[in-house]
Parts: sequence; C-alpha cells; structure tokens
Amino acid sequence: MLRWLKLAAFALAILLLVLTFINASWLASAQRGQVRLIAHRGVAQLYDHKGVGRDSCTATRIEQPVHDYLENTTRSLAAAPNLGADMVEIDIAPTADGKIAVFHDWTLDCRTNGKGNIRDATMAQLQALDPGHGYTADGGKTFPFRGQQKDRIPTLEQALAAAPKTPIMFNFKSKDAGEADLLAAALRANGRAVEAIGDGFYGAPGPVERIKHHFPKAWAWSKESAGACTKQYLVQGWLTIVPESCRNGTLIVPLNYQWAFAGWPDRTLARMKDVGAHVLLVGPRGKDRPMGLTLPEQLGDIPNSFKGHVWVEDIWTVGPALKPKWDFRSNPQRDAAEAGLERRRKHTSD
Repeated sequence: MLRWLKLAAFALAILLLVLTFINASWLASAQRGQVRLIAHRGVAQLYDHKGVGRDSCTATRIEQPVHDYLENTTRSLAAAPNLGADMVEIDIAPTADGKIAVFHDWTLDCRTNGKGNIRDATMAQLQALDPGHGYTADGGKTFPFRGQQKDRIPTLEQALAAAPKTPIMFNFKSKDAGEADLLAAALRANGRAVEAIGDGFYGAPGPVERIKHHFPKAWAWSKESAGACTKQYLVQGWLTIVPESCRNGTLIVPLNYQWAFAGWPDRTLARMKDVGAHVLLVGPRGKDRPMGLTLPEQLGDIPNSFKGHVWVEDIWTVGPALKPKWDFRSNPQRDAAEAGLERRRKHTSD
C-alpha cells in the first residue's frame, strides 16, 4: 500500500511539473504594443462603493472633489486622452425623440435637477438640465458643482466631436437589442469609422449580440460572455486548453488573482491573441470595490510584459502616473490630487 502511495505521489509531482512547464510564461514570446488604459466614464468623481446597490444615488456619495470634471460630459471626454487614456468608456441612453444621450442613470433625479426616466425626456429637455446639481461629498451640506454651467448632458454627436480619434467603449444600459440598431445608425450617420478607430461595446447580451452584426470586427462583450471565458479558462487553461467561449471574446483578469491564470502573463496573452480575444485587467476583486484601478501604485502590480487593456476608475491620477508626459494638471491640481489619494488610501485601509 505504501509503495502505491509513493508511486501516486511521484506521478502527481511529475504531472504538476509538466503542467508548470507547458504553462510557463517565460517560454512564450512577449507581445508587442503597450498597456492601454480605459478611462471609465472619462474623468469622473469617484464615490464610496460601500453598500452601493443597483438603484443607489452615487452622486451623493462622492469623495471630496479634487477637480471639477463630471462623468459622461464633453469636457470629461476631451480631457481623458490628455491624461493618458487610450480609450474612454461612456454610457448611452435613447431619448423620447429618438436621439442618443450620454448619461449613466436610468432616472434624472440623482445627478440632475430633473425628474423621471431619461428615456421619457427629449434631448432638448435633457440639455436644459444641470448635470452637476445633485453631487455632494458631505451628505447634502454643500453641492460643489450645482449651477456651475460648465457641462451639459451631451448628445452622442457632441461626445463623438469631443473624442474624434479616441476609441470609445459604449455601454448599453438596457437589455433592448433595438438600442444597438439606434446606436449603429447614429454612428454611421456621423461618419464614425468604428472598426478603424477601435471603438468597443459592452452591456447586456441582447444589444451586444446585435451590435456585432453591425460591426463584426469591433470589440463587443457582455458580463455573461466575459464571465464564461474567464471562469472556463481558469480551469481549462492549466490543461493548455483555450475554451471556445474565449474565441473573439474577453478574458477579465483581476489584479489580485493574476496568479490563478495559466501562463500569466505572456502565454495567456499569446493564447488569447490566437483566438482573437481581448484581455482586460481590472482592479482587485473584493467587497465594496470598484471595477477599475483607483490608485497609481496599483500600476506596479501589472507585469511589464502585459500589453492588454486596463480598466481605470481614476484617470486623473492613474493616467499621469503611467504616462507623465501627458500630465496637463497644474501644480495646485497635482497637490490636491495627492491629498485626495491620501484620504482614499486611509479610507480603504480602515
């Protein structure tokens, strides 16, 4: 019996050695290119994620502001590439008069001085609102962006004009596949070269699958499709198998789980490239954490040979940390940003 146990242990050790060797990252060729930052919502105000639910008003949970940019606005979209963003994510919603607005929430009550569903308002009505009306960092004592009139809820056309050459990741907020048809028509009408520029799309499976028919070469993914690829590769990758769900798909790699991906980073990247998949590196997974990077030091956890996309929540600080030459901030703005980072670090550690 003891002899068989020794043989089994030896065979297992050999198997582990073989699997380690065939998945070794250092045996794979490093990919060409560079890390590409995706600025979530452009330059935005970050907020406390603790206890946030689907219908929470995040504008009332923002950190003490260190800049005056608001998410999903033309100022925000134009500024993000100048801070090092290679791609900007925006949220879209159809209006009552068949236009497309760039706005995150289902309703107007949280961020603006309007009321009701955004889809029940015309574009003219939306642009008459104050998009910074509801933001507060102190429980409603002060509203730093109320009445500033620096931004309006933009039309799709205005958003495209603000980022004419910057790839945009369009987020469908609805499950309605018809919104993909509306967006595709609007992009074509504006002469947007979606596939040439490198635009992408994500959201519910319905609109994502529909947009693929319009732009088959564009990056398009849903939480469900990316989840299937990621979960299956976590198991099958160690057997050198790339799941069919990853073909032309998206693999999501959290910073704190990089070790779990077979062949990370170089062999993983090579395998995904072979099947036309995108690799998206996101922030550490955990309770009450946002999806993307929020601290410049998190860049240090990214392997030097990684050449995929990185989801960033705070492009205001993370972008210049990676690409200092793109830092257009003034010295007072840098000082305010560093003070904000210290508050964020303290809050995160508490």
